Amino acid sequence: MKRLFRLKGEEKMLGGVAAGLAEYLDIDVTIVRVLFAIGFFSPFPVVITYLILWIVMPSKERLELAA
Repeated sequence: MKRLFRLKGEEKMLGGVAAGLAEYLDIDVTIVRVLFAIGFFSPFPVVITYLILWIVMPSKERLELAA
């Protein structure tokens, strides 16, 4: 079963949110990061969404310990 989580380690840049979303969606992490960067200049509050995801999404290590 696929789970949404943040990645820590080499793939992490700022909280690991984009890397976790890329892994969940099975796409390149660069695409997700570019979309977040473009969204920064849109009227939609992407920064707030990113911060909420950073707080809400569990880290991969925490999910592995719970399993």
